[in-house]
Amino acid sequence: MLPDLLAQGLEVIFCGTAASRKSAMSGHYYAGPGNRFWPLLYETRLTARLFNPSEDHSLPALGLGLTDLAKDVSGMDRDIPSTAYAPARLVALIAETRPKRLAFTSLTAAKIALGARHPAGRAISDAFPNLPIWVLPSPSGAARATFSAAPWHDLAAAIRGEA
Repeated sequence: MLPDLLAQGLEVIFCGTAASRKSAMSGHYYAGPGNRFWPLLYETRLTARLFNPSEDHSLPALGLGLTDLAKDVSGMDRDIPSTAYAPARLVALIAETRPKRLAFTSLTAAKIALGARHPAGRAISDAFPNLPIWVLPSPSGAARATFSAAPWHDLAAAIRGEA
């Protein structure tokens, strides 16, 4: 649905489950009207200004990459068939691009990619040895009831060398 927006040696690659229908229709990551991804990047000072989804292509120049576990489908997590997820593809992308960190933008994405449920925050996985991994609460508007920005701020502090 959406192309990977990656480069060599990024500070962090953000990995979601799959593009939302709105993102797939617009051709841009995290484009849903209630999605907090772009405001969070600004709030945590990972970007110097508030970006719009249509500017997603500019993130790699800032050291931030974007990808999803399921690339050929879109919709809510509950609508994505389990066969659409390709965690091995993510492992290959990480090996190829060698980012400094990997951040999952939902607990579901982390569970699928890491093979086990992890709470929000730092995680360790044999799938990605020696790579700092962050499990972040979903910024989707559908997840507002359980959302906490604290792990997003922790990730940003680690990127800035404050943690």
